[in-house]
Amino acid sequence: MLVVEDDGPTQQRLVRLLEELMGANGDMAVVDTIAEAKAIVPIFQPRLALVDIGLPDGNGVELIGWVENRHPGTTTVAISAWGHEETVLAALRAGAVGYLMKERDDVELRAALQSIRHGGALIDPLVARRILAYVPSMSKEPTAPPTSSVEAPRADIALSDRESEILQFVARGFSNREIADLTGLSRFTIEGYTKSIYRKLAVSSRTAAVFEAKSMGLL
Repeated sequence: MLVVEDDGPTQQRLVRLLEELMGANGDMAVVDTIAEAKAIVPIFQPRLALVDIGLPDGNGVELIGWVENRHPGTTTVAISAWGHEETVLAALRAGAVGYLMKERDDVELRAALQSIRHGGALIDPLVARRILAYVPSMSKEPTAPPTSSVEAPRADIALSDRESEILQFVARGFSNREIADLTGLSRFTIEGYTKSIYRKLAVSSRTAAVFEAKSMGLL
């Protein structure tokens, strides 16, 4: 596990929460800059990285994208004091599977990390509410005449009936294993469908897929 955070007390808090979830015997690395993270990831190869957005040498979103492109085996989660909609969406598009707020208490952060550990994709509820209100306006052209309050699906995105069904389950928060049980398909088949959905929507995480699908009128 890797923690990328420049505030000492927050570093200690995140390490403690991860140790409570994963066990104190697991390998843990803590760095406070993007440069240090890029140096250690290829060697350490963490399975999970918690990445602060505001780092001394840059924006954590850039690091999340770098990890996603260079080391896709590492799951990244953004954790920040910032909840601006565009920042959250940028982190999710870069590859983060979750976006958590530092202001949450230990119980809430622990529950969120536990969900992510078991394959979930989670963002802070208050941030999610603002983003869901923000998403419809992202795809509206300011000069286009208003024709409907519901965004029409983009013609260039064609999901199969099965992909659309699975996307609905993803949007409701079901894991691949749960979707497999509900549809009677194997978990590996579900993973294949979700990867196809990611490719068509040009995203790299479940949460980003839901946001993009909503903005395109596919949900």
